[in-house]
Amino acid sequence: MPTEKKTYRVGKLSEAIERAKVPLSAVVRAGDFVFVSGLPPIDLDTGELVRGDIVAQAEQVLKNVKAALETAGSSLDKVVKVNVFITNSAWFNRFNEVYARYFPKDPPARTFVAMSSWPWEFDIEIECIAIA
Repeated sequence: MPTEKKTYRVGKLSEAIERAKVPLSAVVRAGDFVFVSGLPPIDLDTGELVRGDIVAQAEQVLKNVKAALETAGSSLDKVVKVNVFITNSAWFNRFNEVYARYFPKDPPARTFVAMSSWPWEFDIEIECIAIA
């Protein structure tokens, strides 16, 4: 099993992170595992923050997670653990409606955490671990 670490760029998403001078890689592969950093709702085509209700933001974040995984040679069906960070726990059911479309069968282990805010104006961030 290779033990090296490889970081990947995810287009406009990585550019937005770099512009903000946030010291992280969107996705890292280490051996047989892929680690996706907590990703905000940044539009993959424009690099701009997606504003809107929690459904719109969750949809964009999950698209970003999917893109990050695929960039590193993995996919949503190989995700084993997801951590969801959200600013309002009252959005649990609305979020789950979106989430269930991305993980329709045998969903991964998941943690759902309500928190106050981030330095940018968004309401949700998702990170995950997957098999390569």
